[in-house]
Amino acid sequence: MAGGWARDGAVQDQIDDTVKDAVLRARAQLAAGESAEECDDCGEPIPKRRREALPGVRTCVACQSERDSRPVPGGINRRASKDSQLR
Repeated sequence: MAGGWARDGAVQDQIDDTVKDAVLRARAQLAAGESAEECDDCGEPIPKRRREALPGVRTCVACQSERDSRPVPGGINRRASKDSQLR
């Protein structure tokens, strides 16, 4: 049950849209194409098995782990602020 001006099911639609956006963002970040022989960050050789398993890979395991540990900026805030609703 939605409240206020929202129609029934609006909350679930927001959740579905947020999940869909996250999936699309993750797919867009997947590497594609030919893999690099050496890591773009440190220059170390990328093992053949890694290049075969992940087509388009550009970094070694250590550098990719470092990249993955960095915080990711927030996504889209679908909830409008009250100030924007009053204008």
